[in-house]
Amino acid sequence: MTEQEFSSGYEQSIHRMGRFWMSAALLVILAVPLSISIYFDAWPAAGPLLAGLLPIMMIYVPIGIIEVITFSPMLGSGSTYLAFTTGNLTNLKVPCALNAMEIAEIEPGSRDGEIISTIAVATSSLVTNLVLILGVLLFVQMAPVLASPVLQPAFENILPALFGALGYLYISKNWKLAVVPVTLMLIIFILVPTAPVGVLIPVSALSAIAAARFMYNRDMI
Repeated sequence: MTEQEFSSGYEQSIHRMGRFWMSAALLVILAVPLSISIYFDAWPAAGPLLAGLLPIMMIYVPIGIIEVITFSPMLGSGSTYLAFTTGNLTNLKVPCALNAMEIAEIEPGSRDGEIISTIAVATSSLVTNLVLILGVLLFVQMAPVLASPVLQPAFENILPALFGALGYLYISKNWKLAVVPVTLMLIIFILVPTAPVGVLIPVSALSAIAAARFMYNRDMI
């Protein structure tokens, strides 16, 4: 078997298994509310259901689409399916995959990069599940500590600290690519403080791609 035939077979296997497990995960997620509705014979009316879904869909549908476009080339097929099935891409799976490839000195998008990123995402998923299991088992013992007033300021600043650290990590690697999207987002936040996330993420990603292409064509990066 040639390397090309092996790669083709690997890709076909990854896509086949990835589609199967993503479909299975979706069915399991939908099975919970469906089972509850069947057991209690309680079905939501179409009007209130749509009223609750539409605002959420306006945010998460654009985010989901732009995440696929943004992350798939970096992660590769295997880790893309695994990451989107297990979730928590932006602040966990993608940084793990990128750091693993950086440590191994492998370019994202390469065959070796696909293998390394898949292993990194799988390891991250297993560790996350282990932490969640421990959290559930030790919740009663940890509840007084977590509810302590001393720790409340820390919990209130988890997201700023997390995304600030991630932002600095990637911006410092190539600050030129960050100038346009960061400036644009600052302007939007100043002019429209209540702008929905579902609009900001696609605008930020598309502006970054456009700026990167413009600078690349002019040998600026």
